[in-house]
Amino acid sequence: VQKYLAFCSSVYQLQQETPRPKRITCPQEMESRPKYYGREFHGLVSRERADELLAGTEGAYLIRESQRQPGTYTLALRFGGQTLNYRLFYDGKHFVGEKRFESVHDLVTDGLITLYIETKAAEYIAKMTTNPIYQHLGYTSLLRDKITHRLNRTHSEPKKVTFQQDEKISPSPLSRRTTIKDGPEKHCNYEKIHNFKVHTFRGPHWCEYCANFMWGLIAQGVCCSDCGLNVHKQCSKLVPSDCQPDLRRIKKVFSCDLTTLVKAHNTPRPMVLDMCIKEIEHRGLKSEGLYRVSGFTEHIEDVRLAFDRDGEKADISANIYSDINIIAGALKLYLRDLPIPVITYDVYSKFIQSAKITDPDSRLEAVHDGLLQLPPAHYETLRYLMTHLKRVTMYEKDNYMNSENLGIVFGPTLMRPPDLNTLTTLNDMRYQKLIVQLLIEHEDILF
Repeated sequence: VQKYLAFCSSVYQLQQETPRPKRITCPQEMESRPKYYGREFHGLVSRERADELLAGTEGAYLIRESQRQPGTYTLALRFGGQTLNYRLFYDGKHFVGEKRFESVHDLVTDGLITLYIETKAAEYIAKMTTNPIYQHLGYTSLLRDKITHRLNRTHSEPKKVTFQQDEKISPSPLSRRTTIKDGPEKHCNYEKIHNFKVHTFRGPHWCEYCANFMWGLIAQGVCCSDCGLNVHKQCSKLVPSDCQPDLRRIKKVFSCDLTTLVKAHNTPRPMVLDMCIKEIEHRGLKSEGLYRVSGFTEHIEDVRLAFDRDGEKADISANIYSDINIIAGALKLYLRDLPIPVITYDVYSKFIQSAKITDPDSRLEAVHDGLLQLPPAHYETLRYLMTHLKRVTMYEKDNYMNSENLGIVFGPTLMRPPDLNTLTTLNDMRYQKLIVQLLIEHEDILF
């Protein structure tokens, strides 16, 4: 490992040895020079003339207007004893590829670093992801300690289930419940992919996957915005789906990805769900029009702010919010604001198609198969919510909320079409309602 890390440090040394950029200025003022270029602009000159101007000076560069395509510009750069030509673009920043720079000088500096390191350490770079230190050092060791303190059950293949004939949507008898319960249950391993974003590191940085130096002037790699893992862009494709979000990086509770939130707080479900349902079941199950009657918008917004600010310490008791509809409204708002709905975009069409099946047994089987395709945190959230809504229907004589009414309320809240097409949304509303109705009434066998 020491020998391996020593060579990684030599990559950093290679960056220090990279030829410095040298601007070759034009002796006369060019009237055709774009305002975003400086004296390095030489106007309409040929490749051959640019080669003459740059000859003998490593790192020398100039900008010329293309003779073949007037109005387009080329960066001519001397490296490795030859002149390299790149099509140059400007959209407020200068670029020849993915990276964008404030100045041409920075672009050339970064380009020289990449060229020099890839030339001097080509074989090493090609192999650097084949022997990563990710499983042995730093980040993964810390992650492994955290994993021992949270749910980590293994996912298993869904089992085909059958139901006895049932002519109407109604709670299933215990005899049918055992059909699913005897099969493998939905497991919660709570895996989460990293949320990588291109990042510019200040000062030397090393990749936490392969341990190699992250070279370049800007955008040297990517950083996970949820856990802070720093890796090369090419290494990000190889990192396992084991992101462990850092609470310090989670800025809010509402509108936060569901899996990110539960992993950051080390809970099986979002705290909003648990706390709101607990409060509602404590004092609101007999409230007329529960979940249908709206609370005051300003007060619901206050609850949202309380959760974003105080997390699990938010006070939503009757002392602060006497109207239970405010708490119910906050719960609906939380579910509605999820960036990925509880019933995810990936399985949305499967659920809609399931609702269109006329045979009751086949329809329930299709819904069950769809549930098993949900991410574990989404599955557990939906299971817990449906168990609660089933209890709400048990007080229908007081609250006037049966499974159909709740389906109307929660259908569009729990599932949204991926394309957000208005016509599609309207056409799917009856199926959304039916899916939630089925989940409530058959909660005992579907989960």
